Amino acid sequence: MTEEFRRLYRARDERMIAGVCGGLAKYFSIDPTIVRLIFVAASIAGDGGGIILYLLMMIIVPIEPE
Repeated sequence: MTEEFRRLYRARDERMIAGVCGGLAKYFSIDPTIVRLIFVAASIAGDGGGIILYLLMMIIVPIEPE
């Protein structure tokens, strides 16, 4: 039985800053605009948690291979 595992990468084509939201959108098969709005809402509503999460993911998540 072979299962193909999906990996989370930062997107090369759907990127505005570092490709984190584009990569999450590809991973969950949703529109990147929705993910970006969630990050903006988390940054505004909280105490900057969205910004911190984005920066951590920018460091930890590898960029999509070519």
